[in-house]
Amino acid sequence: MATKTLSQITADGLWHNNPGLVQLLGLCPLLGVSSSVVNALGLGIATMLVLTGSNLAVSLIRSAVTDAVRLPTFVMIIAALTTCIELLMQAFTYELYQILGIFIPLIVTNCVILGRADAFASKNAVLPAVVDGFMMSLGFGLVLVVLGGLRELIGHGTLFAGMDLLLGPMAESWKIVVFPNYKDVLFVILPPGAFLFMGLLIALKNVIDAKVKQRAEARLTRPAAGSKRVRVTGTIS
Repeated sequence: MATKTLSQITADGLWHNNPGLVQLLGLCPLLGVSSSVVNALGLGIATMLVLTGSNLAVSLIRSAVTDAVRLPTFVMIIAALTTCIELLMQAFTYELYQILGIFIPLIVTNCVILGRADAFASKNAVLPAVVDGFMMSLGFGLVLVVLGGLRELIGHGTLFAGMDLLLGPMAESWKIVVFPNYKDVLFVILPPGAFLFMGLLIALKNVIDAKVKQRAEARLTRPAAGSKRVRVTGTIS
């Protein structure tokens, strides 16, 4: 397996192999809690801490774990980190923890985390594994926040409502009322709205990728300046 550079790992996590838009992993929490920015940001940060920490731990022990116990070991590491995050949220962001509910302990079964531990961290050194975990979780979190922002904006007419649940009293004034006297759009707030907007985000990424590929192909087929061939016909005497 060819070793990827850190820039390639970053590009894969944020765009080319984004867990939410390309791999389509972790869709249950992605669609289940992305009804607002604060919910999406809370779950995104929790996932980032677990994914980055699990990649670090798996990479450190990769040479000491046999194939027979590889997956159970990875699950135990992920479960331990998820428990730590769960206890921290209960201590410092209890109301947000109650809102997110079962989706915090379900991080243990998130396919993104176990998949990166098995496919990448267990085969690479510590630095690439940590960067991969951070960038994959950042890409996943960005999709969460964009989806949460769209649903909150169209569903409630606001942005950044309830940010104090995550960041404390300093964020109480962060709420932006974009559309005053706005009637909630229930369809957008409920899971069917999440499916709709997720499909639109995937379609938008595919359109951008197609445009970029088309421009790259056009540059390759364009003749270089000053190197045109001149065809001469007839008899020269």
